Amino acid sequence: MMSETVGGPSRPIRVLSWSERTEPESLYPAGINGVVAQILAEAGHDFETRVTDLADPDQGVSEADLEWADVLVWFSHLKHRQVEDATLERILRHVQQRGMGFLPLHSSLDSRPFQELLGHPGRIAGWREDEKPSHVWVVQKDHPIAAGLGDGFVIPAEEMYAEPFNIPPPDELVFISSFAGGEVFRSGCCWYRGAGRMFFFQPGHETYPVYYQAEVRRAVMNGVRWCSGR
Repeated sequence: MMSETVGGPSRPIRVLSWSERTEPESLYPAGINGVVAQILAEAGHDFETRVTDLADPDQGVSEADLEWADVLVWFSHLKHRQVEDATLERILRHVQQRGMGFLPLHSSLDSRPFQELLGHPGRIAGWREDEKPSHVWVVQKDHPIAAGLGDGFVIPAEEMYAEPFNIPPPDELVFISSFAGGEVFRSGCCWYRGAGRMFFFQPGHETYPVYYQAEVRRAVMNGVRWCSGR
């Protein structure tokens, strides 16, 4: 009989890939949630993915979908406050009590699930859309999320995020990013919340092709696997 536990080793990791779908279709025609599904599909049979968005029934995170999922990947940008209380409660319960992993991407630091799971506002000092490079430095080389990424990598065009970043200290810090103006940012942060794991990954501005870059795709895949507990 196949295991039905979160991240059970005898079946693929089940991933619910969600977006509010405000990202431009000219760059991400399938949405960032669709790109995440493509990333995981490239990994073969290790992952099984469902793609949902804010316009779907139950805002794309129904009880049935969350019960199915080992990991919820979340991208939001402009509609953070449209996530309803009931939706938020479902997500928190599945992370904290059942052990579902949660992976918020980029501007999802302003999302309700991210802020509620941390108990902090998640605000940053500033940002800048200048299309200049970002250097993502690996600061914990033996962490599973850093596998295959060496000392780090450069993203040719990225939105700058600046410290201070109003979060509790990460339980594990995997990446720090530096930017053209001299700013630095904790860009790969892990926390344990109740029975669940959470990984925040900063790279991925919606108007730049960040999620098509091989190293970013590898970090997302590694992050999903770590969030599942595998």
